[in-house]
Amino acid sequence: MVTPPPPPPENPFSAIVTRNAAMQAVFRYIGSIAATSLPVLVSGETGTGKEQIANAIHAVSGRSGEFVPVNVAGVDDHLFCDTLFGHEKGAFTGADRPRAGLIEKAAGGTLFLDEIGELSMESQVRLLRLLQERQYYPLGSDTPKTSDSRIVAATNRDLLDMADNGTFRRDLFYRLQYHQIALPPLRKRREDIEPLVRRFVSDAALAFGKKEPAINHELFSLLNTYDFPGNIRELQAMVFDAVGRHECGSLSSAAFAEKILQRNTHCQPAAATHETEPAQRIVFPEKLPTIKETTEQLIAEAIARSKGNQTVAAQLLGITRRALNNRLHRA
Repeated sequence: MVTPPPPPPENPFSAIVTRNAAMQAVFRYIGSIAATSLPVLVSGETGTGKEQIANAIHAVSGRSGEFVPVNVAGVDDHLFCDTLFGHEKGAFTGADRPRAGLIEKAAGGTLFLDEIGELSMESQVRLLRLLQERQYYPLGSDTPKTSDSRIVAATNRDLLDMADNGTFRRDLFYRLQYHQIALPPLRKRREDIEPLVRRFVSDAALAFGKKEPAINHELFSLLNTYDFPGNIRELQAMVFDAVGRHECGSLSSAAFAEKILQRNTHCQPAAATHETEPAQRIVFPEKLPTIKETTEQLIAEAIARSKGNQTVAAQLLGITRRALNNRLHRA
């Protein structure tokens, strides 16, 4: 008797916090493709939640097997084959017993290959064969095995550009991207910052065994001035650090301001050559402004970025609110 696949959860996207229209469109797209067995390629910057999306694809599909994640970054061809396809006894030194690979563990389910752009050329050939023929050979075996798992791959790199450069197989790229999902970075879904912070504060308080701190709206004004190059993962790390250091009252925005200031300073090298001029380097006019003029312009920019919130502007400038007030009164 064939056991029917379990019904999908009522809301397979509940783990993904978003109010963003582009993300809602991604959810609808997943709903339309989830039932197929064709591969899916999920692209997006580091920290945008690619594995969460892969998990959601599996959940919506209602496939009876497991969701099996594999990070292939830095994995050589031998380890890739052994991890994915398994081996027979005696296949190599130390193989004293047979071992099933993760592709077998994912039977009837979803195999998630993260960082697919880091895969070696040799391993790309083996993965291409798996996608084309749905068959694979465990190391040391001449007997092929069949796979019915669905492949979902993820990358933060431009695979088509890599194919043009000869570092990624073009035929593998086209096999992987039957369905494509591109996730927007956090800086393009700023409406999600507040609900994400609230979710992470709750998670962090639970993890640290602390009472959940109150959050001033000022914090969201500060966070909205920052571009989050590390995306959701960076925001999560910020929140957990702040809650871990929190003692009483409202959650302090000082810990966040400190990290933002550190990151902004790190992104602006003190010296830059003409050949490699950083994007955020200050460009001066031919006639240098005075210190007074520069200070006034810097304060005006901080006020504009903070939408008039002087506390947030002071944090962006790395000075106290009183010091900013004094400078504004002297202007």
